[in-house]
Amino acid sequence: MIYREMTKEDYDAAYSLWKNTEGMGLSAADSREEISRFLERNLGLSQVCVSLEGGLAGTALCGHDGRRGFLYHVAVSGEHRGKGIGRRMVSNCLKALRAEGIAKCHLMVIGSNTDGQRFWSGIGWELRDGILLYSQAT
Repeated sequence: MIYREMTKEDYDAAYSLWKNTEGMGLSAADSREEISRFLERNLGLSQVCVSLEGGLAGTALCGHDGRRGFLYHVAVSGEHRGKGIGRRMVSNCLKALRAEGIAKCHLMVIGSNTDGQRFWSGIGWELRDGILLYSQAT
């Protein structure tokens, strides 16, 4: 497996993976333009894992606002799950955030995504109580 920075050229394969990952929520914010802007704003932070055959095995979008890091769309293809790929991409992202002086990272998991909840709990992430997420279109 090859782990490297995600680039905008990875978009088509990444979007296909996200679309086929149960529990993944997609919206207009996941368009090619929006993801390209995210990657440009957060250079060197997002990760992909490419199999030796050349297919995309996993993604992890990573960014920060200057205070806190955020992970989005951490996904591993079904045939590559259980091999530590997600864990390694997350570790690489956290290392990159630390290098930028970011001490804490957050992520969101859709309530019905039990696989995602199990993954994050299993690698030591803490489920926060008492925080409510509000959203509004700009």
